[in-house]
This record gives sequence, structure tokens and C-alpha cells, in this order.
Amino acid sequence: MPKLIVFNHVSLDGYFTGPNGDLAWAYRGTDDPEYGAFVAQNASGGGRLLLGRITYDMMVRYWTTPEASRHSPAVAEGMNRMTKLVFSRTLENASWSNTKLLNGDPATEVRRIKSEPGPGIALLGSGQIVAQLATAGLIDEYQFVVDPVVLGGGRTMFAGLPTPLNLDLTQSRTFANGKVYLCYRPVQ
Repeated sequence: MPKLIVFNHVSLDGYFTGPNGDLAWAYRGTDDPEYGAFVAQNASGGGRLLLGRITYDMMVRYWTTPEASRHSPAVAEGMNRMTKLVFSRTLENASWSNTKLLNGDPATEVRRIKSEPGPGIALLGSGQIVAQLATAGLIDEYQFVVDPVVLGGGRTMFAGLPTPLNLDLTQSRTFANGKVYLCYRPVQ
């Protein structure tokens, strides 16, 4: 059964996007060589990406550009190579290579995908989907990079959870740029 992992940057005050969807804050400190190697290693893995339409739109606009290939070649290569599963009720055609559109209920679709053989799945961004899948108990692991910034507003990826989500810390790593990687598994 493929494992579903959430990977997102979060601010110290718990937001994964700033006001108006801003994410520029998450890309500060990328000149740290150890952090750069961590990012490249994550991007070089196999598997599939799971995205909502808003995250997909943002990522396709950047990761398919020559600028992305120059600035982050390993990440751009991985993002463009990997299979993308995109939840959307409005997209009719995907413009990014290796993209499959899904328009059903996220929990039902992910349950089906996880019941079939295949590589692991990383859910990026997509806060509404994170909350739905967390509520359904379908997320196997939560990976966060906590960025040393306070945004004062934005979106949390857990809005609307009906009950607390208890997690066990399984890994942590601190980088010289102030970012901290945290990995959690749901308490069974």
C-alpha cells in the first residue's frame, strides 16, 4: 500500500501560506548548502505528487520554466518527471507533463489510490485537501519545514478539523539558516 506523506513549509505562527497566498517567505535561506542538499535529496526521490488545483496552478507556472531549471535543477527535474495527481473540479486539461486530473471526493479517491500497488505519494500545499484527508485518517506521515518567520495571517492547512490530531515526532533536523525539519506520524 503506498504511503501518503504531507510535506509543507509552515511559519512559526502556523501558516502554510501568507496573506493573499504568498509563499516567498518559504524560499528565504536557500543559500544554506546543507539545506540545499536536503531539498535536492527530497526532490530526487520517486513517487507521485498529490496537489489541489491552486497548488498545481502555482507550481506549473514556476517549475516548467528555464528559471526553475537554472535556480534549482534537481528540484525542477524531479517536479517535472514525477506523476502529478491533481484534484480539480474546474480544470479540463492538464498542461504539465505526467499529470492526471481527479475530480471525485478526495478521501474516496485517495482511499482507492492507496489500495492499489504503486509508489508513495507526497501531498504538497493543498490545505483544504490536507484537512479532509487528515480527518479521514488517510495521511501516514506529516513532514514540515518550520521557517523562522511570523506572518501574522494566512492559511492553516488544518482548518476545520473536527477533533484534535495527535502526532508522534519521529525525526527532526535543524539547519544553519534557522529552518527546522519535523516529521510526525499519527498516533494510532
